[in-house]
Amino acid sequence: MRILVLGSGAREHAIITALLAEDAGHDIIAAPGNAGIAMDVPVIHLDPTNGPVVAGFALDNDIELVIIGPEAPLVAGVADTLRTRGIAVFGPGKAAAQLEGSKTFAKRIMDDAGVPTGRATRSGTLEEAIEAIDEYGAPYVVKADGLAAGKGVLVTGERNAAIAHAEYWLHHGSVLVEEFLAGQEVSLFLLSDGHSVLPLSPAQDYKRLFDGDIGPNTGGMGSYSPLPWLPEGFVDEVIDTIAIPTVRQLAQEQTPFIGLLYCGLIVTDHGIRVIEFNARFGDPETQAVLPRLITPLSGLLFAASTGGLGSLPRPQFTDDVAVTVVLASEGYPEDAITGRVITGLNEALALPGITITHAATATLNNTDLVATGGRVLSVVATAPNFTEARARAYQALEIIKLEGGQYRTDIAARVAE
Repeated sequence: MRILVLGSGAREHAIITALLAEDAGHDIIAAPGNAGIAMDVPVIHLDPTNGPVVAGFALDNDIELVIIGPEAPLVAGVADTLRTRGIAVFGPGKAAAQLEGSKTFAKRIMDDAGVPTGRATRSGTLEEAIEAIDEYGAPYVVKADGLAAGKGVLVTGERNAAIAHAEYWLHHGSVLVEEFLAGQEVSLFLLSDGHSVLPLSPAQDYKRLFDGDIGPNTGGMGSYSPLPWLPEGFVDEVIDTIAIPTVRQLAQEQTPFIGLLYCGLIVTDHGIRVIEFNARFGDPETQAVLPRLITPLSGLLFAASTGGLGSLPRPQFTDDVAVTVVLASEGYPEDAITGRVITGLNEALALPGITITHAATATLNNTDLVATGGRVLSVVATAPNFTEARARAYQALEIIKLEGGQYRTDIAARVAE
């Protein structure tokens, strides 16, 4: 199959790695990709948010499936442009992508569909936000209403910090103040063709920068899959009470959700609640989920794109576990220092069970590999158990050198035997 993958991060690299692992002879192109992706497949430099340009390239190059990785092209309506040209595309249209692009829209869909979630108040002014902050009380939860690259959410016990966060994001639009929900968080990916859904394996990610879940919020510093502590029937309950009602509500509103429904969940004392929806594969959870996938990813994504999920069985996964640890640049997330050389990747890749997906890398003078962003690499280790997977991941990170590089040392520690 001729496949075009849009995006330039570790999530897209993980998707491409899974497609290549099928050994099915796929012809894969990435746009715009990064240095690591370019080591695996051809990359082209086009704007992934420009629908007509993407569609023109796909038609000119006989692309059979377009996989949209990041949120920006989805919210820009790239999937709509592709579908009107008869191109199979994995990713929701602009209207359905509001599940991620607008927290207010997502809350309204959840309310109409009867999906369990926390209370929330939309605020358009600082005065409204402060009133809601005081109403809900500590711990305070304040979220940017629109896209914020994973940095728009603040959970804090400090009222002044909550107010400052609201004030900052009000310059970009409205904010949501939400009730705090206590419990373990779970990320569950569900493939949707607009009618049917199929689940992938649950994962857990780590948003805070430092060990012990302290420090600033980030786009994600690590993840692991599966989650041995989840109760039996968890996935079925999410499908029945959250995923299917949401997909049916969107279909009823003539905005079918075709693509990856990311359910950010929390297991509270009162049951499962939705923290947020995203409209695409999560990062870094994708890097921990896809290496365990046995069922060919290409077939699943094509079936979702063409309305064929209902006839497929649930995807199968290996019994091995996966641990992902993100290597970030010095200064991340506030002010990442870029341009520094990365070494040791080949030596790290020689370790058993190790893969590395690139998030923000480039080649300098066709020789040196350099960091170009905050989150630079995802080091992924698979093994029969979490103790071994963690040991492999951190052994690899000791070999990789990036001046000022930082990573958490407690990813999956709570589930290690």
